[in-house]
Amino acid sequence: MQLRYSFRLYPDPGQQRALAKAFGCARVIYNDAVRAREDARTAGLPFPTAGQLSTRLITDAKRTSARSWLGEVSAVVLQQSLRDAETAYRNFFASLKGDRKGPRTGAPRFKSRKDTRQSIRFTANARWSITDKKRLNLPKIGAVKVKWSRALPATPTSVTVVKDAAGRFFASFVIDTDPAADAARMPDTVRTVGIDLGLTHFAVLSTGEKIDSPRFLRRAEKKLKKAQREMSRKQKASKNREKARLKVARAHAHVADARREFHHQLSTRLISENQGIAVEDLSVKALARTKLAKSVHDAGWSSFLGMLQYKAERYGRTLVKIGRFEPTSQTCSACGVKGGPKPLDVREWTCAACGAVHDRDHNAAINVKTAAGLAVSACGAPVRPGVIPAQREETGSHGIPTGNRAA
Repeated sequence: MQLRYSFRLYPDPGQQRALAKAFGCARVIYNDAVRAREDARTAGLPFPTAGQLSTRLITDAKRTSARSWLGEVSAVVLQQSLRDAETAYRNFFASLKGDRKGPRTGAPRFKSRKDTRQSIRFTANARWSITDKKRLNLPKIGAVKVKWSRALPATPTSVTVVKDAAGRFFASFVIDTDPAADAARMPDTVRTVGIDLGLTHFAVLSTGEKIDSPRFLRRAEKKLKKAQREMSRKQKASKNREKARLKVARAHAHVADARREFHHQLSTRLISENQGIAVEDLSVKALARTKLAKSVHDAGWSSFLGMLQYKAERYGRTLVKIGRFEPTSQTCSACGVKGGPKPLDVREWTCAACGAVHDRDHNAAINVKTAAGLAVSACGAPVRPGVIPAQREETGSHGIPTGNRAA
């Protein structure tokens, strides 16, 4: 499978100017491709092909005085930007036809120079390399200093240079991993676990372990409010406002980085210790429309479940998602009797049938494991999961996915 390895870059002032020029040229080519497509649609003409756009927008444009500056950046960067526009239209049409899974995507839009995230991509034919001094040598940019936090397991096939909202630069390498080698790195185990995600505790395991929710956003809320208040008082389009905007962006980036690190550490630990993991397929989008929206976003359940998913596939583990309508909080894990709905403030309850006293979250985690077929009965045989209701489509949740190229 393909994975991305992201590393921090530290370009010098000259390299930052060269990168800014490359970002701008890539943006212009992308917008020109979208404009050409829109003009053809308005005129009722067939869409121009990728080859026609490449000739018109890159090769011929470089020979004109108005666009001669396109020759100052790598041609691969311009070609990849053109491919990004083609991919955006391909995904849009596939979404309209229903051939693409997930939420419906919107039509490609023009990029702005004020976008907080900018990126360019270099493929193998761009002749980028890693120097003997462990610097990333990019064509027409130079050898950029890299902070290597870990070793690359294989030779990368491409590298994407990203500048985020906080003004930080990253290099994201695409690596083809060996599934057999990755699975051999994990210790052999027959353990299985069920996970109940929540807000009071981030996760409660079927083993009884409770993992506290760090609440990164809540803890940084005071600092964020102060930074945002200072930015609102600056004059628009001024240098002081840009400095204040960067301060706000860096504060948000610090929260996001801390949350991502927490998710990575916990998901890696669970994958390493267990052969089978059961979770509930939560409707995060629906929960994010309630009064608990800020806490739900702060927890980052979707990001955590995504990490569990790809790590399970990478290391040969089993991840089972049960239906979101399974009554895990209503069913007694001891006798299986359904006790009915319970308010959220009820954290402990007693089964009327068998008298067992249950912690709400621990009981739910056990039921998640049982419903996934990972539980083991007294005779040692696996317990078969019950019938899981068909999942219903959420209404009003057709957003435009942004994607994460520097994961």
